[in-house]
Formats: sequence, structure tokens, C-alpha cells
Amino acid sequence: MTIRFMKLALAGLATAGLPLTAISAHQSGYGSHEKILTQPIANVENNYWFDYLTDIREAEHELKKDLARATDEEDRREAHEEYRAEIADANKDYRKEMRERGYRVGRVTVGD
Repeated sequence: MTIRFMKLALAGLATAGLPLTAISAHQSGYGSHEKILTQPIANVENNYWFDYLTDIREAEHELKKDLARATDEEDRREAHEEYRAEIADANKDYRKEMRERGYRVGRVTVGD
């Protein structure tokens, strides 16, 4: 499968509104991870967005593989820690690239 085809397929999944994560660390009891974006920043589908989707899919794939090989609770915890770190890194890299190109990266915080 070519990279261009894979990026287009991932974009189709993202724009179809399908969830990007197959395994949620939050649901599994191993803590939560940063939110995974389901839409590109400023609705701009560029190479950085497709790279982001690829990074997320790779993180999910690695998590599944690591969990399948896990032999104890420590292995499962480490797999989820690595997954959280990869999600955080993908978010950071994508936001940085978009910010450098002049796109606004918004964040809404609701508090007391």
C-alpha cells in the first residue's frame, strides 16, 4: 500500500466521523491520554494532518501488539504509558507544525 493511498484512506476514516482510537486507555483503567483530534486544525487537510493520523494509527497498532505480548500487569502498564507518550508527541508535533504555518490552535478550558 502506498503512503499516499494510506493517507487518503485515513483521511476518509477521520472525515467519516469514525473514532480514531480502537483502544482507549481511559476505558481500560490505565489512566487517560490526551484527546485525539478527529478534525484537522482550521479544517485544513494537509500533509501534517495525514502524518498525524498515521502517527495515531501506528500508536494504536503498537499498543495492540504490546498488549498481545504482555505477560503481566507491568507489561500492560508500560504499553499504555508508551501509548500515552506517543499520542502526546503526535499532538505536540502536529500543533507545532500548524502554528508555524499561521493556523490558530484553539483550546477551550471550562472551569469554576
